[in-house]
Amino acid sequence: MTTERIFHAIGLHMHQPPGNLHLLHEANPWEAEQILRCYERAVRYAEQYRDVARLHVSFSGVLLEQLLDPGIVDHYRGCVDIPAMLERYRTATNIEILGTGYYHPIIPLIPHADWSEQITLGRTIIEQVFGRAPRGFWPPELAFSMEMIPLLTRAGYEYALVDSVHVRPADGLNDTLRPYRACHEGLCLTIIPRDRDLSNAQGHGCNPHWLRDELSWRVAVSPRPDEDRLFVTWSDGENGAWFRQTHEPSGFFGHFWAPYLEQCRSGEIPVQPILLSDYLDCCRPIAPAHVQTGTWSAHASGYDNFLHWVGSDHQRQVLAEIHHLSERYWSLRRLCPVTDHETGQSLTYARRQILEAQTSCFLYWGEAWLPYLQARTRAAGQALAEAASRLDGCSSDKAS
Repeated sequence: MTTERIFHAIGLHMHQPPGNLHLLHEANPWEAEQILRCYERAVRYAEQYRDVARLHVSFSGVLLEQLLDPGIVDHYRGCVDIPAMLERYRTATNIEILGTGYYHPIIPLIPHADWSEQITLGRTIIEQVFGRAPRGFWPPELAFSMEMIPLLTRAGYEYALVDSVHVRPADGLNDTLRPYRACHEGLCLTIIPRDRDLSNAQGHGCNPHWLRDELSWRVAVSPRPDEDRLFVTWSDGENGAWFRQTHEPSGFFGHFWAPYLEQCRSGEIPVQPILLSDYLDCCRPIAPAHVQTGTWSAHASGYDNFLHWVGSDHQRQVLAEIHHLSERYWSLRRLCPVTDHETGQSLTYARRQILEAQTSCFLYWGEAWLPYLQARTRAAGQALAEAASRLDGCSSDKAS
């Protein structure tokens, strides 16, 4: 191994679709408990290995909304003290919290007029819950396009994660073991490539010795083996038996992360776990790159990556309905920005339903979950019709 320093930034993404913790409490309380324990386990292991552990956690706004719900707190008090857990995240100096889209939308697919609200709402709730503004952004489903850069920059984000296969460095070298700078419409953002293959291993099962050998080999064959190398691995943190394993020595935290941290601490594995903000404070990227539009999906690059969410006629139809409803909402807002109380309530309700309908899970699971999306679009359509009717009456009164 010729490089002097190998850095590793490890991240977990946490998300539950709207109302899911309530639904699971009724339908499958054991699954709900497994999920809640994943959130607590992450902060507990970070505390236990405070000297060496460095962890990134991205929370969707709609998950945090559920974790703040007094009913949820009460339901799960027997397995996890949720307020105490969130406070532990808040005070942990070795955990970096990232923002994401509030309702976990696939941002390049939703109406452009809704991008800003999803981004800013997601950032605001992170500040409210954890008392710190997130520097980094985790795009839901890693769905990223260059057009997102100005909005992320204006929202206050300094960097965003992207899938490594979509990064196109300006110098033509296929080197994703370093951060880049990507610019659009005069505004620039730091881009952090997340290693797809290593992240898949993290998400499904690996061991420290395999990872040590894999990192060593990847450094040796990388375009810049004598420079500092940054590996970024990120996966869902509460999905699958690997994370939900209640026998901790058999799961991610006990089988992989704890022994990995011990071996990093002892020097057996010559890797330095690091927080991305700390890395960027020392190594601000200057190398430019372009990021192709895409997601984490294993399909070919470009819009083929969205096949999980728009692969069927039915998926495309409901997505078109979301666009129509969003357009209708903004049209009514422009028509009458100041409304009476009842009309304002209808518009506010419709707005939430439209944003909730954009949750990626509803599209991802296809026919099985599309009814959840359609329940929200129907409710939004009805609320918008009521608001429009009142606005028409208001306009007629003014005309007479």
